[in-house]
Amino acid sequence: MSGKLYLCATPIGNLEDITLRVLRVLKEVDLIAAEDTRNSIKLLNHFDIKTPMTSYHEYNKVEKAYTLIEKMQEGLNVALITDAGTPGISDPGEVLAAMCYDAGIEVTSLPGPAACITALTLSGLSTRRFAFEAFLPPDKKERKAILEELKNETRTIILYEAPHHLVGTLQELYQALGNRRMTLCRELTKKHETAFRTTIEDLIAFYKDQKPLGECVLVIEGRSRKEMEQESQESWRDISIEEHMAIYENQGIARKEAMKMVAKDRGVTKRDIYQALLLQK
Repeated sequence: MSGKLYLCATPIGNLEDITLRVLRVLKEVDLIAAEDTRNSIKLLNHFDIKTPMTSYHEYNKVEKAYTLIEKMQEGLNVALITDAGTPGISDPGEVLAAMCYDAGIEVTSLPGPAACITALTLSGLSTRRFAFEAFLPPDKKERKAILEELKNETRTIILYEAPHHLVGTLQELYQALGNRRMTLCRELTKKHETAFRTTIEDLIAFYKDQKPLGECVLVIEGRSRKEMEQESQESWRDISIEEHMAIYENQGIARKEAMKMVAKDRGVTKRDIYQALLLQK
């Protein structure tokens, strides 16, 4: 019988956050695939785990996946761990998981810490709906396209950023999104954990005199639907109601139906449109 892939979440800072199930599985599997063996050995030594380890990272994610799958097909059980957090979230674990499914290897995920969820719940912003973007891509064209998409994102936005890129990213976000409420979370679960409730503009000003430190998670307020509706309604104010009616009537839409559509566009009642049209005659 084939072995199994275990996606094991590890602490993002505080070692006490590891689960009893993850500890058991890391001791019981035949092999641990780690993003950085030099980093992970500290975790394994802390919990006296002697399981053999191999590297699995961004630069060998496809080639090494074939090797790991071959071992699992031979019956070995493999645990995948990332440097911190849940494998597959902003790391190459997603590639191995997908390739295992294609190869008919069973995959299971052992839940635990994830910086994005920890920051979201700590942010004080809406948690019901959120968009996780991880790190913005380095490619300028792709980065610009994603920022353009985020302009009208109504869900809470979660981004990761390294300290040396933080100010530049904040400036890009300000240009794309305007000034939004946000919470900057850094050093999550560690001794110097910080949740800085602020705005994009104020955070840019703050870092004019301060050097950003620690890995950062940016939790940004989504755009208000009401604000978007008001902007849409205002955009129609540049043309007359008769001109607005003509847009729909020229498409073959009946006048009564066109009046309903114009009323909806402008955020008024159909009666308001009827009265305005009478006055224009």
